[in-house]
Amino acid sequence: MKALEIRRVVIKVGSSSLHHAQGGLDDQAIAEIVDVISTLKQKGIECILVSSGAVAAGMGQLGLHVRPRDLPGKQAVSAVGQGVLIERYARNLEKHALVGAQILLSRIDLAEASRYRNAQNTLEKLLRLNVIPIINENDTVAVDELCFGDNDTLSALVAGLVRADLLVLLTDVDGLYTCNPKKDQSAQLIKVVSEVSAVECMASGAGTTMGTGGMVTKLRAAKIATRFGIGMLLLNFTRIREILNLTVSQEVGGTYFEPAKHRIAGRKRWIAYAGFSEGSIQVDQGAAKALVEDGKSLLAKGILTTEGTWERKEIVRIVNLLGEEIARGEAELSSDEVQKVKGLHSEIIHKLIPNFEGEEVVHRDNMTLMVDS
Repeated sequence: MKALEIRRVVIKVGSSSLHHAQGGLDDQAIAEIVDVISTLKQKGIECILVSSGAVAAGMGQLGLHVRPRDLPGKQAVSAVGQGVLIERYARNLEKHALVGAQILLSRIDLAEASRYRNAQNTLEKLLRLNVIPIINENDTVAVDELCFGDNDTLSALVAGLVRADLLVLLTDVDGLYTCNPKKDQSAQLIKVVSEVSAVECMASGAGTTMGTGGMVTKLRAAKIATRFGIGMLLLNFTRIREILNLTVSQEVGGTYFEPAKHRIAGRKRWIAYAGFSEGSIQVDQGAAKALVEDGKSLLAKGILTTEGTWERKEIVRIVNLLGEEIARGEAELSSDEVQKVKGLHSEIIHKLIPNFEGEEVVHRDNMTLMVDS
């Protein structure tokens, strides 16, 4: 792996890396994380930490040995543990003359455009103040439909939010293998991945009782980050200090996912992955080709059916004849209006909806492709 030019990095650490064998948090692990962050800061690299561990910390405080499965149980344990988690980080940061800031995010905080911008502005200000943002999902108040579900996905969205140069996922595996190394001794570590979709079939579910993710969520995070133009390194937590080698010509373990060639930039990042999708529009084969291959906007004449309910300027999915999502964007017409004009030409549309002056149901400038063109 070649040396990387890094000015800003997002580091995500999972529950399995922070959980002590006897229960609660592993203080040595937290000290190691903070020491690496401090060294990176000395190299002039800004760091954002996405840390799991609130539930593990809460379980330790309450003397629990089994992770709660119900949402109220998880939220209660998280409420106990979140203060413990941030206190441990703050104590270790202080030893390095650093200050941390706790930021708890729920799905809605990134789904609404105004909240997304507010979160972005807050993080940028903290970094300018030389503060280490410590981010976790706000488990205490989140409901199922407003959950990220795992901090792997959250960390990828945060990396896009702060325009990071690199996302590092610290976990309990050495990287992505050709098959499960615990079951097949012939499994080989894949050191570099240039296209995430080519390796998705190698994923499996959560590997520990403490975590909520697994290789599936890590590949999902890789797909999001790389489409943002951000490289991602999947690294065993025991090799955390190798992060310090990334800016020099030294070998680094794990699996590195290269940034995609066709990158999503600016507001389209929010449209693609952060904003809520309120419904879907199915298009015919000609419209699908125009969107994916020709870079066109979506016109009403190519629309076949709709599903769901939305208002103007809300995000909708665009699917092909097979039901596969090919794009996502802001609708210029509500779901009721699209039902009236689907399959029609522009001159007829303006008669049916007099207050609609445009021609595009979803304009190209407000649309992101979800497949490679």
